[in-house]
Amino acid sequence: MIRAGIIGGAGYTAGELIRLLVNHPEVELKWVHSTSNAGNPLTAVHGGLEGECDLVFASEYDLQVVDVVFLCSAHGQSSVWLSENSLPEGVKVIDLAQDFRDEHDGFIYGLAEWQREKVASANRIANPGCFATAIQLALLPLAAAQKLEDEVHITAITGSTGAGVKPSATTHFSWRASNLSVYKSFTHQHLNEIGRNLHLLQPAFDKEINFVPMRGDFTRGIFASVYTTCSLSEEEAVALYRDYYATAEFTHYTDRAIDLKQVVNTNKALVHVAKYGSKLHITTAIDNLLKGASGQAVENMNRIFGLDPTTGLKLKASAF
Repeated sequence: MIRAGIIGGAGYTAGELIRLLVNHPEVELKWVHSTSNAGNPLTAVHGGLEGECDLVFASEYDLQVVDVVFLCSAHGQSSVWLSENSLPEGVKVIDLAQDFRDEHDGFIYGLAEWQREKVASANRIANPGCFATAIQLALLPLAAAQKLEDEVHITAITGSTGAGVKPSATTHFSWRASNLSVYKSFTHQHLNEIGRNLHLLQPAFDKEINFVPMRGDFTRGIFASVYTTCSLSEEEAVALYRDYYATAEFTHYTDRAIDLKQVVNTNKALVHVAKYGSKLHITTAIDNLLKGASGQAVENMNRIFGLDPTTGLKLKASAF
């Protein structure tokens, strides 16, 4: 059994991670650390675990009794935690924050659709951002084939869980319900990892990546609409995407137009392309808490420990 611990256990991503790990056939969850909730049952914060888990939040933790640590604290806290803790030899780290997505300090960027072999041999994984996952899955085949030729234009909409568990003026129910809004236009933090990785795949690409994120009036999921001028015919583009994702366990190319409900509550990503004149239009859909966060973290754990990547992640979409 893989022995796991979680640092920062009170948020949405941690709640999803706990749900996956307590039902994972090859994992024993040893402890979940939370400073603010120490001593409380996990079910007091994550009510969906009622009847499945009797753990309480720990105020202290023993790194000697785990094989992998998941870091689920706020951005900026993972690097602090690593500087303050000495990891026993062999203990793996999977960081769900953005601290190490530039792959410094021995971290590997954990997008298996891009670098599967590196993920499988890694000791430290930087889990990709949610928007970054959806957008890169739309662009990886083009970059790998050196076919990014012009500016890229992206509009992507995310559910309210992407903003975290603490309510704010733009996340509480009465504001978010029956509403749409734009935020961080052209400046979203995930552009850093997207631009870096696409340049690594296609070094000559020097055009703008234009990204307009949107807040949706639903709880979970990301739907990304991406277009760019491309010399490939529709038939060539379809073949490129189909071949690129042919061996991917979770990302699937489909000839049919996609819907968000096809992926919610799964670690699955769906990709579709169509050509309109000179423009190639790519759509992708993921669950922001699963393929965009905790599900992808478990997928990466499975790969590191030599398990079938789908272990514990065969989840049905909440389509109705």
